[in-house]
Amino acid sequence: MNIDQFFPFYDDFGYLGILLISFVGSIIVFVPIPYFPVLITAAFNNNLDPTLLSLSSAIGAVIAKLIIFYASYYGRTMLSPKIKVKMVPLQRLLGRYGGIGAFIAAVSPIPDDIVYIPLGLAKYSPWKFAIATFLGKFIFNEMLVLGAIYFGKPFVNNLISNSINTDSLIGVTIASVAVLGIIVYFALKIDWAKIIGHWFPWTLDKDQGNE
Repeated sequence: MNIDQFFPFYDDFGYLGILLISFVGSIIVFVPIPYFPVLITAAFNNNLDPTLLSLSSAIGAVIAKLIIFYASYYGRTMLSPKIKVKMVPLQRLLGRYGGIGAFIAAVSPIPDDIVYIPLGLAKYSPWKFAIATFLGKFIFNEMLVLGAIYFGKPFVNNLISNSINTDSLIGVTIASVAVLGIIVYFALKIDWAKIIGHWFPWTLDKDQGNE
């Protein structure tokens, strides 16, 4: 697959096309559909601004991740009252530091749903989540776009070939599902008051109420 094959698409759909592809590539939970090959090849189109490319892609990805976040956020209503009470210390801890986790997940190539879904279950602030995720995605996209321009077409062609390897996608998908399953299991089963309370006693403060 060669970069030049993408150019007619960019001329027809431009920034909106990048936004939509980023949305679709981000909305499917666990399946890491790589949208970034389209993003970095678009950097070589002289009719498109690199920063606006990064911005368009970040917006599309954040919209998708917000949908996933809200699904887990409201899916919390299915949990038993006992589990909700046990999660209060974790909820308070993530309320203070969850943005860091959301940002790191967004600015790195890890499967970010393993971070975002637990944040939703813990009722992390949606607007803080959106800001942290947007900043991370935008910075990540800028690094991809500027890196593509700097290293040139041969490097990008090789990157595209590796990123669409079917075996790699299946492997990452299975690993993501397994890791998230473990995280959610422990998030629901662990007595967070005993673990978090030892290091962050303020998470046990009853005066804060049950968020």
